[in-house]
Amino acid sequence: MRRREARSPSTPQHERADLPALADREGVLEELVRVICEAWASFDAPRPAEPQLGEELAARLVAPLPEEPGDVEDALSDAARVLDASVSPSRPLNLGYIGSTGLEMGVLGSALAATYDVNLAVTAGGADLVEEQALRWLADFVGFPLAEGAFTSGGMTSNLTALLAARERALPGSRTDGLTGRRAAVYCSEEAHHSVVRAVEVCGLGSAAVRRIPLDDRRRMRPEALDAAVSRDAASGITPVAVVATAGTTLTGAVDPLDEIADVCGRHGVWMHVDGAYGLPAAAVPETAPLFAGLERADSTTVDAHKWLGVQKSCSAVMLRETGRLRAAFGHEERYMLHEGDVPNPVDRTLEYSRPLRSLRLWMALRVHGAAQYRIWIKRTLDNARHLTGLLREAPDFELLHEPMLSTVCFRHAPSGLRDPDAHNLRLAREMQRDGRVFLAPASVDGRACLRACFVNFRTTARDVERILPVAREVGGRLVRP
Repeated sequence: MRRREARSPSTPQHERADLPALADREGVLEELVRVICEAWASFDAPRPAEPQLGEELAARLVAPLPEEPGDVEDALSDAARVLDASVSPSRPLNLGYIGSTGLEMGVLGSALAATYDVNLAVTAGGADLVEEQALRWLADFVGFPLAEGAFTSGGMTSNLTALLAARERALPGSRTDGLTGRRAAVYCSEEAHHSVVRAVEVCGLGSAAVRRIPLDDRRRMRPEALDAAVSRDAASGITPVAVVATAGTTLTGAVDPLDEIADVCGRHGVWMHVDGAYGLPAAAVPETAPLFAGLERADSTTVDAHKWLGVQKSCSAVMLRETGRLRAAFGHEERYMLHEGDVPNPVDRTLEYSRPLRSLRLWMALRVHGAAQYRIWIKRTLDNARHLTGLLREAPDFELLHEPMLSTVCFRHAPSGLRDPDAHNLRLAREMQRDGRVFLAPASVDGRACLRACFVNFRTTARDVERILPVAREVGGRLVRP
């Protein structure tokens, strides 16, 4: 990192000697901006190899707790090097996990929110209005009839929040009295994310309450099987708490048939939750919007803005169609932060107490870029998945494992004479991650080990897509060479 001449601080030194201000605040911030801009520039270029920490920096990362003050520029330099040698979804060919683009507006919003450190556990003034507007904008973008909601730390917390609201509606008093001998069930597809199971466990229902519903030939929940499962449980005295439909599974990007699932939920009076953590933004794109028909009938939905909406972690949202359900699940009275009349504190609608202004990064991104630009970006990622799918169909040494519905593609390297395709593809995924040029995740589709690519990064271009198979072929060829 470039050294700077120390300058006089632009503001007086803090009066408390044990809490000093940076001696050169403006200089350090200018250096930070330079480092950030260099990182952004590096994201636009292919990575020749995975950067390494180096022995000297690795040694500092296991050093004991420092007793004396250190140099801020040294710490900033080391932090930048550590992050550069870490797995970052902002890189165009980091396709293994569902990350984000790392939009510049998200960085600015995160820095501002951290600077002011607003706490949304209590009424926070202007920050409350930003949160509410960001929720309305997000609901309008995906087409959900929002009545209330909140930003959370991630899809797990958002799903849990919705299921706790569903539990209180299906089993009134369960938040205070427990299940008291009552049995309950929650329904999801065989390909639903494991966070649904974890949320059911945290709700106190037990993982045995989860009913995994079989898939159809498009890897979607089968509504007739769901209907039969709900009917069986109801006849056996088991209370159906919620059906969790997935709008874009993590494994293959499948979107459950929401309209048909809403019919089943309507017949049985069961809460319908849509886990759209990854895939829901595609509801805003004309080409894929029909896949999400029925979303407006759901009782709740979730979406992670730190995935397909491009901002940094953590920025997830849970949205509900009916007012009052969150307060029924979380409302209480604390002696140290009393309500003003019947107006609840924000903490009465959320699982968390101290809660930062996560929504600011999405609010800034939507305000600066606009919904139309977001639709263009999302459409581009969908096109990237179609492009890779076409290349796979033309490559005799690769096998496509499913027809993509959104932006996730699972495939296998299958050169002729390969004896153990599963072992080969698992090893290939590890070697490609070490290689660093293209980062893919290992996965399993119907028991077959494979490579998985998910396109949610707006920086990824068609030319980037065309690098994937040549790199996989090169690395895979080294693994099968005698």
